[in-house]
Amino acid sequence: MVISVATAVSFLVVVVLLGAMSPGPDFVVVTRNSLSGGRKAGVACGLGIACGVFVWVVAIALGVAGLLAASAVVFTVVKLAGAAYLVYLGVRAWISVRRGGYHDLQATELTGVSLPVAFRQGLLCNLLNPKVAVFFLALLPQFLPSTASTAQTLELAVIATFTSVVWWITLAMVVGSLRRFFSAGRVRRAMDGVMGTLLVLLGIRVATQVS
Repeated sequence: MVISVATAVSFLVVVVLLGAMSPGPDFVVVTRNSLSGGRKAGVACGLGIACGVFVWVVAIALGVAGLLAASAVVFTVVKLAGAAYLVYLGVRAWISVRRGGYHDLQATELTGVSLPVAFRQGLLCNLLNPKVAVFFLALLPQFLPSTASTAQTLELAVIATFTSVVWWITLAMVVGSLRRFFSAGRVRRAMDGVMGTLLVLLGIRVATQVS
């Protein structure tokens, strides 16, 4: 039995799209990769995040996320690992700012981060955020019947993944189109400072949140 169209649309809009669009670590990481590596790097980062979303929803279908949410120790370990990763990315940006060496780039110099690195950053940023698991664990059952099968849950996983891909690709394209503006050395240095600060603050926020 498949889920209804109304349920699928409600889940897509209310849960996935609004959740993805809310400012957070994923948003900052995609934005930074789009600015430093262009549209392709931003898209690669977004695909990594979408893969993370798929893994979380499948984990819920298999009951793994429920164990994570129920275990305070495991939840805290994953949360602190995610927070440390965000701080690590932020500190790397700060180190770049401190070292300086920013200069105005020509079009042929606009390379930036590699696609595998961008993908990995997006994937780890999402997988190391247990809040994602709790978010879907709390809302997913409301869109499934009490006798829902694993296949129906996986249908919602596909919807969540596809919606995430569309949103992150859109964001990467928009931010990447402004990249030429950021070819100026002083602008890139300022943006690295801002993005680094946001990542560190988000890491501290994740680490200090009670639940």
